[in-house]
Amino acid sequence: MWVSRHQELPHHGDYTEVNIMSLITSELQDVKSHCEDQIEGSKVVTCVPSMVRVEIKRTKFKQLTACIQFPDNYPEQPLIIEFKSKTLATRLLDGLCKVCEQECKKYLGKPQILRILKFVSSFIDENPLCVCSEEIASIKKELISENDDLKLKQKSSSLYLQITQEAYRIVVKFIVPHHYPEEQIRIELKDSNFPNIFTKFFCGQSSEISRQCIQPPLNRKPKDPPFEPKPALWPIIRFLIKEVKRFPQEKCPVCKERCLPSDPKEVTEDPNNPKFVERVYCGHIYHYDCLLSYLKTPPFHGGKKCPNCGNRIYHDRWKLTPTMAEAQWAHQEARHRELEEVEEFLQ
Repeated sequence: MWVSRHQELPHHGDYTEVNIMSLITSELQDVKSHCEDQIEGSKVVTCVPSMVRVEIKRTKFKQLTACIQFPDNYPEQPLIIEFKSKTLATRLLDGLCKVCEQECKKYLGKPQILRILKFVSSFIDENPLCVCSEEIASIKKELISENDDLKLKQKSSSLYLQITQEAYRIVVKFIVPHHYPEEQIRIELKDSNFPNIFTKFFCGQSSEISRQCIQPPLNRKPKDPPFEPKPALWPIIRFLIKEVKRFPQEKCPVCKERCLPSDPKEVTEDPNNPKFVERVYCGHIYHYDCLLSYLKTPPFHGGKKCPNCGNRIYHDRWKLTPTMAEAQWAHQEARHRELEEVEEFLQ
């Protein structure tokens, strides 16, 4: 802990204008001499009686400038503090100002600047999620419903999100890296009662969104503006909430019945079960038997289209071209007619 060389300050009421200026001059000298050595990532920009301006930087996006002024009756009153930052949210900085004002009151009658700057430095280190505080506030306000839950873990720089729709739920952990948003968020599935095909989709697409936010697209053109990393937390959580809320209620485009049973315990993981749920590339889901029947039934010209969105259906378990599908269907129909003729003859 830093200690001023001015241990014995005058008692309350003993300050004169000369004493105050002498105290301020001495404290300013201490700031110039010790601030950058004692507070990691700090830089003294201005240090004069009218204004002390100090930059504190941890990463490109975790940085702020503290603008400090002395009140007329300093040090019997707390410092006047304002924070500025191009990367941290205004709401966060306003809240930090109020906290620092209360912190300054602990040191009335004592030098306050270095103490409060150390407090601010510790605040940034102990609250790594400050870099995405604006995203988190928007997520809570606009995306999270009363059935969902978002918990922040500052010590591990992580968030736990539980999304619930009817009897279905998923719990995901997001680990926010030190250099966010320039580094990719890590996503870990902690719990789910969705079928595996869905949990793989949720986690895989979330990781892809995170990657796209920090890596330039491969098809960038020379005239495109320089790529800048973008915050990924909001788009990832928006995607997850939208998809998790959608699937339990979605109906099969063929039979018009719900794809997923009301009770998650009745979900089948057997890919050959008629009620096994298949997700095609357009994003819609089908019962296995319904999809297979639909893909095998003409017309085939131009490929089979999803009844819900009109996009062509692509699926790993159905790789026939329209021509091959039509030929296969014609062969099956011919075979069926032959069997009918045999049965008729035998009768």
